[in-house]
Amino acid sequence: MKEGFRQSMAWLHRWAGLLVGWVLFAVFLTGTAAYLRPEISYWMRPELALSRPGPADAEVAVRAMQAMAPNSPSWFINLPDERDTTLRVFWREPGARGRGFREAVLDPATGRTVEARETLGGEFFYRFHFQLHYVGVLWGRWIVSICAMFMLVAIVSGIITHRRIFADFFTFRPGKGQRSWLDGHNICAVLALPYHLMITYTGLVLFMLMVMPWGIDRAYPGGRAAFNAEAFGSAPPRPRAGNAAPLSPVLPLVQEAERRWGGGRVGRIVVANPGDANATIQLVRADSERISYNPQSLTFDGPTGALIQDSGEGHPVAEVRGWMYGLHIGRFAGPLLRALFILSGLAGTAMVATGCVLWATKTRQQAARQGRVGFGTHLLEHLNVATIAGLPLAMAAFFWANRLLPAGMPQRADWEVHVFFATWGLCLIHPLFRRGRQAWIEQFAIGALAFALLPLLNVLVTQRHLLATLSEGDHVRAGFDLGLLGCALMLGALAWKVARHRPAPASSRVPSSIPRPGRSVEAAR
Repeated sequence: MKEGFRQSMAWLHRWAGLLVGWVLFAVFLTGTAAYLRPEISYWMRPELALSRPGPADAEVAVRAMQAMAPNSPSWFINLPDERDTTLRVFWREPGARGRGFREAVLDPATGRTVEARETLGGEFFYRFHFQLHYVGVLWGRWIVSICAMFMLVAIVSGIITHRRIFADFFTFRPGKGQRSWLDGHNICAVLALPYHLMITYTGLVLFMLMVMPWGIDRAYPGGRAAFNAEAFGSAPPRPRAGNAAPLSPVLPLVQEAERRWGGGRVGRIVVANPGDANATIQLVRADSERISYNPQSLTFDGPTGALIQDSGEGHPVAEVRGWMYGLHIGRFAGPLLRALFILSGLAGTAMVATGCVLWATKTRQQAARQGRVGFGTHLLEHLNVATIAGLPLAMAAFFWANRLLPAGMPQRADWEVHVFFATWGLCLIHPLFRRGRQAWIEQFAIGALAFALLPLLNVLVTQRHLLATLSEGDHVRAGFDLGLLGCALMLGALAWKVARHRPAPASSRVPSSIPRPGRSVEAAR
């Protein structure tokens, strides 16, 4: 071990964070944005008018599906709520290979299809934060899982390393250069430490069947179907009978579900074999109604409306996983708790960013003392700029692409994503020509300008600008526009701070309290 247990933990903390720091920054930032997945998706479809959830939404959707997809083997209906006011339907094409899904957005008043621009919306950030992009779903999930393992090691080793962990929470010395960066890193780490532990550990639990499948494979050699049936109570679907039979009215079933759930709301309706004598109607409770992500549902016979199955609490092991899943994605959270989740996610993002900056600064100081700043030091600084300053700019470009790309453009959703990565790629190239502090200033400033001008762009190209949404009572879109202005202020403040920063003289650049190679933070103190 390196000079003792605590020093070894300091060494482990530094390297566990450094090796995957840039991926962790992207995962934390996009994962924080994913808490607003419904709001982002709604904002990115300005063609959708504001609607209010109503008791007739389920009946309207079922009638629309009977007209649009009468021969489909299954329908999936997402009912609107306060965060996502759209009535969305999905269905399988008859005889389609694979998943074969089609989808549409319906007008809750008439059931007619609403033509909206093609976009992934908040779904892109949600999926990117756990499976990346362009690398294949399985590879992306493995990469993120490995990075999450490194993150858990970094958190635990950081707790062991910092003997004054609670004192660090109340210690911040501004204007002290690298000392201030270290104080900021400690505050961000301690401020949301329970959240960091929870979000990292539960993220690994979500992928446990992929990362550690051996126990289930040995206990259930016949396949995962038996495990799913025992753990989650998932019964196989009924086959089609081949005899036509009309569906019973869905509104009484919705009312029965709400009665059984003590006023709980139906969030999703799944109809299997519609129009057949073996049809079933499954009503799934809204995710926001409970912490556990394991679905609570009632299944009714389609033609008669008789209750077939009441899926309440599942197997205790499955419920533990469901609670961890629910805690991770936070869909149960109300506005105040969701705001706390977002602030904690931003604290985690800042923790990773300050850690990467501290490591690059210390590496440069060590290289300067040796009289040579090598390629590795330049690479660290380069990746820091492109990741920490470049990713927010790429996210702003994603929103700009949503507003500027033609609404009827083929593969439009893919091109929004391409613009995101093309902008991020330019941010990777930019520091080659504008080195050091100037690269930070310019990328932060351009990102601030891009976010600040988005509400103005709304005025020019849509009817859903800030003044209109405020007057209509469309609080989701209005709040999102105000949030964009908040992002602009934050990035602008960072650009201003970096521009005002003046490096300390070489003789005083390394405070005695900053750990040098081979010494832990505590040893340096």
